[in-house]
Amino acid sequence: MEKNTAEKGKAKKQVPLRLSQSLYNEIAQWAEDDFRSMNGQIEYLLTECVKYRKKNSKNKQ
Repeated sequence: MEKNTAEKGKAKKQVPLRLSQSLYNEIAQWAEDDFRSMNGQIEYLLTECVKYRKKNSKNKQ
């Protein structure tokens, strides 16, 4: 059975990620402060960066 477009957009991909110990510790503490998992915090931060980039690239055109 083929998934519709909306379901495909919500599918999660697994991505191996290597972080320095100090960066890992900083993000882990931030995640704890925000009541998120480490994975949730990284996803949140990446989502916010993409939104910021999209917003600012529209202003440059």
